[in-house]
Amino acid sequence: QVQLVESGGGLVPAGESLRLSCAASGKIFRIDYMGWYRQAPGKQRELVAGINAGGSTNYADSVKGRFTISRDNAKNTVYLQMNSLKPEDTAVYLCTARGGLVYWGQGTQVTVFS
Repeated sequence: QVQLVESGGGLVPAGESLRLSCAASGKIFRIDYMGWYRQAPGKQRELVAGINAGGSTNYADSVKGRFTISRDNAKNTVYLQMNSLKPEDTAVYLCTARGGLVYWGQGTQVTVFS
């Protein structure tokens, strides 16, 4: 059974940094796309960042220049480096992976206080 496990969330002051990790395990032949979504109270789920097998990335406008997504294909792991965090970044961050089928993690909480 496929499982995605996120880690690295936490409680940090505005301006600080966090690095999220998401490791995929189970019967996945090859993951061609991995990404991060986030959900905040009272707000719609949004795509934060994505990366394909070729290394091409995309970001939400609100995080461009602050967040960087990367991946280790051999480990089926995706990372999200989050710098200059703002209170508006507070949300549950969800990892997603596509390897024919689409898989989701359970999320990791990021809380930024001012």
